[in-house]
Parts: sequence; structure tokens; C-alpha cells
Amino acid sequence: MPGSNNQQAVFSHLLSAALQNAALPDYISKSITENIAENPSFILDLFEIMQKDPYLYILVDKKTSLSGNYEPDDLIELTNKSYRVNRTGMTLREAAEASLEKMAAAAAKEGLTLLASSAYRSYDYQAQVYERNVRQVGQEAADRESARPGHSQHQLGLVVDFGSITDAFARTPEGLWLSANASGFGWSLSYPDGYEEVTGYRWESWHYRYVGIELAEFIKNYFDGIQQYALKFMHEWVMLASHFD
Repeated sequence: MPGSNNQQAVFSHLLSAALQNAALPDYISKSITENIAENPSFILDLFEIMQKDPYLYILVDKKTSLSGNYEPDDLIELTNKSYRVNRTGMTLREAAEASLEKMAAAAAKEGLTLLASSAYRSYDYQAQVYERNVRQVGQEAADRESARPGHSQHQLGLVVDFGSITDAFARTPEGLWLSANASGFGWSLSYPDGYEEVTGYRWESWHYRYVGIELAEFIKNYFDGIQQYALKFMHEWVMLASHFD
């Protein structure tokens, strides 16, 4: 906890407001509050994460968007390494690609091959993807599984869609391996099964976002493994904290 009485008061106010504004389930808010009362691990972990690249924890969802001209400046092309690519020209940010390679090398030791099927998408490309999905399946169905331009995590250059990009991927050896191991390499499943009302999107067992090992652990330890809960809380924290700078 922050040291002075004034700092503690500010922190307590920020925490209470951020938890409320993030509309987290009661059991998560209660668990976080109890954790802070017993030890400083939550706030220490939070402050450590916030010293890192803010795009690792920036919220990108149906309500919060990136600017149309945002493009990472450290994109590199994916080529067949320990992981495989299903087409040329895909890119990721450097840190995400390095982690993907480490993760794929670990999977390869167990006889598995991680296939990257989609990665960075520009704002304009996402517009094409979204418009195509609307034409094919209609507006309502498209909005359940396709982000509007500016609202796609893919624009961060930190996301990989793996394998077949179908529900069947969850039952493959690679899908099961990622579910069990991805967080240890800094990857988080963005749209888990049963959380469409929370994330805004249907289950996507293939869609993983690189958030870094520290944030992946933070999500698992304090937010029941649900990325949206953690990123929404951090979004609210940052917004509120900016008024005290």
C-alpha cells in the first residue's frame, strides 16, 4: 500500500471507483479487496505492469477503440520457424513474435506444431474483413465474431489466431496445449467460452493476445483468468488516476 495517509486515501478511492466502474463480478472485487487488506501483492503487481508498454494492457473492445492511423512501429514478418504460417506477409510486433517462437518451440518438444493463421491487421484491412462478414452472414451474426475497424485487437499487432480458426480448434492437441500453457509465455485467450456478454464476442478458442508474462499472471491470479475483466479494470484505473497526476 502507498505510504502516507493521503496516499492511502487516494489509493482506496481509486481502487473502489475502478472496481465499481469496471462492473466486475462481486466475487472478483471482494477477492481483490481482501487480498489488498492482507498483503501488497496486488498493487505491487499492478504498478509493475503499468511500467511496461501500455499497449500490452490497453483495452480494445466494442466500446473502446484504437485510432484509425495506429500502426505499431516494430512489426516483423512471420516466417516458418518453430511455429508455422499458413500464408506469407503476416506480421507481429517483435516481443510477441519472440514469445510466439518460444512457445512454439516448447510445443514442438511435445510433438505439436502451432500454426499462425492470422496476425496483425491494419484498420483498413479490418474494415474489409468486417464488411465481408456482414455480407456473408448478416449484421447481427457478424457482430458476434468480427470486430468493427478500430475495435479489433488484431490492430495491436499482438494477436494470433491459431489453427483452423473454427470451434474445432479447441479439441485439437494444439488447442488443448495452448489452453493449458499459453499464459506461461505471456498469452491470454481473449474470448473464452461462456463470456459473450462480458467480451461482446462469441467463444474464439483460437484467438490469443500477447500481454506479457506479468500481465498474464495478473489476469490468472486476480481476475479468474478472464482477460476482459483485467483490462477493463486497468482501463478504469488509468482513466481515474489521470485526474490525480
